Amino acid sequence: MLIRRSDLPTEGLVALDADIDGESTSIIVDCERTPLQAWLNCCPHQGRRLDYVPGKFLIHKGQLVCAAHGATFDLSEGLCVGGPCRGEHLTKVTIAEDDEGALRFSRGT
Repeated sequence: MLIRRSDLPTEGLVALDADIDGESTSIIVDCERTPLQAWLNCCPHQGRRLDYVPGKFLIHKGQLVCAAHGATFDLSEGLCVGGPCRGEHLTKVTIAEDDEGALRFSRGT
């Protein structure tokens, strides 16, 4: 599925099914940041999705909250700042945009 920057909202978090290394996986894109930031939609605590229903996220005081266990993540770094996986990070996804605005995703470092 081809995803273009212009298809994304300008605010908030969005869940996308993206092809990463030949596998479709759910990712979270923070549309408010420039450049865009993204992570796998997977809590490091027990590997569960972070959204409470597909594409809907709990945000408290500007931080992402895992709907399953309440882990809290700072969105600037993806760092867990509270809850059962404190000190761990969400898995970063690197976003590249081509000249036509199409987005490509890969596992980040």
